[in-house]
Amino acid sequence: MKLTLSIKVISLLLALSILFASCASTTIIQSEPSGAKLYLNGEHVGETPYTHIDTKIIGSTNTVRLTMEGYDDFIGSFSRDEEVDIGAVIGGIFFLFPFLWTMKYKPFHTYELQKK
Repeated sequence: MKLTLSIKVISLLLALSILFASCASTTIIQSEPSGAKLYLNGEHVGETPYTHIDTKIIGSTNTVRLTMEGYDDFIGSFSRDEEVDIGAVIGGIFFLFPFLWTMKYKPFHTYELQKK
């Protein structure tokens, strides 16, 4: 009896840890050349390379603007629908709401700036 209870508790803890670890997605935003000022969704967040982490749901889009003296501004975007997140899929088997996070960003986004 105690053994089956222990297995159930361990299974639940494992499922919860997968669930909560799978909600966040990370990508590294790079530029060529590096050191460009980076604006995400209109807000200055730093310079490239920059590690972006968020817990937005599937399909969420982030706008990117890169500026650097002597280069044209770059404007683009990336969305949380680029790769499957296996941990969230497994968590979704136990709980329904992790399916909102079954997709994640690519590990890297590299943008090339053009000289003026």
